[in-house]
Amino acid sequence: MHRIWPLGALLFALWLGAGVPAQAQNSASAAKPPNTILVVGDSLSAEYGLKRGTGWVPLLEKKLLSEKKTATVINASISGDTTSGGRSRLPALLAQHQPATVVIELGGNDALRGLPLDMTEKNLTAMTQAAKKAGAKVLLVGMQVPPNYGAAYGNGFAGLFPKIAKAEKVALVPFLLKGIADVDDSVSRFQADRIHPNEQSQAGMLANVWPELKKLIP
Repeated sequence: MHRIWPLGALLFALWLGAGVPAQAQNSASAAKPPNTILVVGDSLSAEYGLKRGTGWVPLLEKKLLSEKKTATVINASISGDTTSGGRSRLPALLAQHQPATVVIELGGNDALRGLPLDMTEKNLTAMTQAAKKAGAKVLLVGMQVPPNYGAAYGNGFAGLFPKIAKAEKVALVPFLLKGIADVDDSVSRFQADRIHPNEQSQAGMLANVWPELKKLIP
């Protein structure tokens, strides 16, 4: 649920600390929007091919409730999105939602298209810096590509995520599909296209994200 704040409420906020009674200040504080987690990803986070509510991001909402953490999850993921698309969309998303935490899960489609690694790196770095500048904590979610893309490209792509996370001092999930795509029976964990994890794999994806994400949530 997104709340549109009326002009009067915004003006009222400007008066805080300038002679407004303590009771009014407390009321305004209680009315502030909740802690927001913004997920900017591609089809892996957008429930591609899945029944609504079964993807790892909706499962994250349930996890937050079970952990008694007050937070709102905004899933701004779009199937097929690249880091260029995410970079262009992010400023408006930051302005609209003012998130406390931004989860960046992009890059897989760059690799599938064989896009230059330096372009992907620049886009992810720019997104990370923009989120930090907006006052948000960042969790960068890494991805890997199958070996048929060539060792040089595959290793270079996988190495982008820890490289950026280290340079920008942000949290990192090294591989979103760990325990799903890198196991002997991986075929059974994917949809028929062998690209998108099936419903049974979503809990595993969340399990890969949660240990790092929970450190960023008050």
